[in-house]
Amino acid sequence: MSENIALTTEDLVIVDLVAHSKDDATTQLAQRLVAAGRVTDIDGFLEDVRAREEQMATGLPGGIGIPHARSAHVTIPSVAVGISPDGVDFGAHDGPAQLIFLIAAPEGAGDKHLHILASLARRLVHEDFRESLREAGSASSVASIMTEEIDE
Repeated sequence: MSENIALTTEDLVIVDLVAHSKDDATTQLAQRLVAAGRVTDIDGFLEDVRAREEQMATGLPGGIGIPHARSAHVTIPSVAVGISPDGVDFGAHDGPAQLIFLIAAPEGAGDKHLHILASLARRLVHEDFRESLREAGSASSVASIMTEEIDE
């Protein structure tokens, strides 16, 4: 993997995500990963994401959903981002997620996805970070914030 490839790029962001379920939200974000050449098989990848989701809900307090999977169908470690004004239920006790981060890691990437998750989690505890994403207004702004704050 090339270290200069951003985890999140403008084409991986949906700023006005309208989704009726976590599967719908995850599918829309996965389609972005496929279009960007970062996922080779959407059905196989989504199967891996659903299998992970069945182990434990990926909704976090503060309006956050972090569906994720390590998958043979992922070519480049990536984070697709959805901002959902209405929110999507990812199983958090405090309600639906407005910020959804689909983390995709290659199967052979070792602990890369855990590092991405940990880095993202460290930032998400800060309301100013969450608010900056909610108010970014454009895919390029969201991608810039993610690159500045998450990419190592």
